[in-house]
Amino acid sequence: MSESIELKELLYQRSKEGTKSLALLIDPEKMDRHDYWLIQAEKYAAFPLDYFFVGGSLVNPEKLAICIKKLKQVNESGVPVVLFPGSAMQVSEEADAILFLSLISGRNPELLIGQHVLAAPALFRSGLEILPTGYMLVNGGRPTSVEYISQTIPIPRDKEDLAVATALAGKFLGLSLFYLDAGSGAHLPVPPEMIRAVRKSTGSPLIVGGGINSLSKAQNAWEAGADLVVIGNGAEKNPGLIAEVFHFLRCYNASLNVN
Repeated sequence: MSESIELKELLYQRSKEGTKSLALLIDPEKMDRHDYWLIQAEKYAAFPLDYFFVGGSLVNPEKLAICIKKLKQVNESGVPVVLFPGSAMQVSEEADAILFLSLISGRNPELLIGQHVLAAPALFRSGLEILPTGYMLVNGGRPTSVEYISQTIPIPRDKEDLAVATALAGKFLGLSLFYLDAGSGAHLPVPPEMIRAVRKSTGSPLIVGGGINSLSKAQNAWEAGADLVVIGNGAEKNPGLIAEVFHFLRCYNASLNVN
């Protein structure tokens, strides 16, 4: 890591306090579009965000390195850059940390442990903070890239008990964080009932993303128990969304200190 920041400890601390966080997900493959995300990142870094997540289902390692390097150049406020890898090839020491994702909602051994074995030696030598994360795909109303690439079936939207059992299994295996994801460009976000049930059962910091393209959907996720909301496609289609969400988040977190 470029700085001695223990992100896992910070996430647990903020979760215990009830402080909510926001991350912008950047797909390096979209950087070709006139550096759209770079322009957005430079603008959003002024807020600042809590985290930049970098990654995607299909990412060229060279583009990943260039993306992170450019992101660091405009990121004057020092927002942590966290890898959101789709494979063992998506590792860069230029980042601050990596979500070491185990796709516990699926049964594809490559994404449960296989890719992790391939990445482990490089991660051991790196200075990246490793964040062991139970990654759970949830039906977002349409097939998504991550569903196709991972060759796994997402958890049905109305099966909170299945999501809870899956998260608990991950917790008992020692995973520290959990990520409920409806997938990039999902029609529907993760249901609040599922967020609430998983958060209550695990007691661990919970990340929620996919299909969050409005302030109300971000609010619903936070109010249901999400500690960290991730916005990607929603910000691309609506450049003003991050500013709107951040304003709400700042007021919400400030009210915690008053109370």
